[in-house]
Amino acid sequence: MRPLRLRGHHLLCVHGFRGMGYSPSFVEKMKEIVRDIRDEEKEMLIQVVVALDEACFSCPHHGESTCQADPTSNDHVVSMDKKVLTHLGLEENAVYLKSELLRLTAKKVRPDDLDDLCANCSWLSYGVCKEGIANLRQKKSELSEIASSPFQKVWYDKKI
Repeated sequence: MRPLRLRGHHLLCVHGFRGMGYSPSFVEKMKEIVRDIRDEEKEMLIQVVVALDEACFSCPHHGESTCQADPTSNDHVVSMDKKVLTHLGLEENAVYLKSELLRLTAKKVRPDDLDDLCANCSWLSYGVCKEGIANLRQKKSELSEIASSPFQKVWYDKKI
């Protein structure tokens, strides 16, 4: 199975994605990526990169190897990628299980962390990114509580 290449900051974007984007083709590609990441039944490998990823190649601003939305955009997205990798304790170009990345994100990223990790991102002001991280943390917290709660035997009396 070939890993999905995903840049560092997109590890956070996928949780807040609500169908907005730079072009119809970018939105469709992000929908596909987000669907796979949110599918709890699907495990997959993700290679975390500080470079153009599979979503970027559907964006109208991608160049051959860098983001070219404006003269400073590539430096900006690379900075966000590196901050996210450092915050999560990940290695550039390493391959991780999707489930492990979700667990790490839920554990280590609080909604307010996005003010620093995603500083000056044009999407941050919409609030959907923080909401997405909050939802992920809530969901993982509930699953953790279920997993750590003591096993209770349930008696079922069925009359035949």
